[in-house]
Amino acid sequence: MKKRLCVLCGAGVVGLAVFAPSAGAEVPRSCWGVVSSQRASTLHDVGEHSSSFAGEPRLGLGNVARALSSVTGGSHVSDLGAFLATADGIDATHCP
Repeated sequence: MKKRLCVLCGAGVVGLAVFAPSAGAEVPRSCWGVVSSQRASTLHDVGEHSSSFAGEPRLGLGNVARALSSVTGGSHVSDLGAFLATADGIDATHCP
């Protein structure tokens, strides 16, 4: 179930590449935490920390950010957060 959700999220991120922030734009380093907190308090759908899935392989946010750097405009986790805040269609999520 979780693997399927990760695949769907990854496909959605790649499919929304047109919403990527401008290349070279400075993104605050706290963007990932800010955006995930905003989503959690708005939709209440952000769940457990990844460490609770012991034994299940996971890619990790840093690796996801680097793998999608051509889509998100940067290789830092905050660049991924800024991209998702733009692409998710939720007014409450934005990077300061």
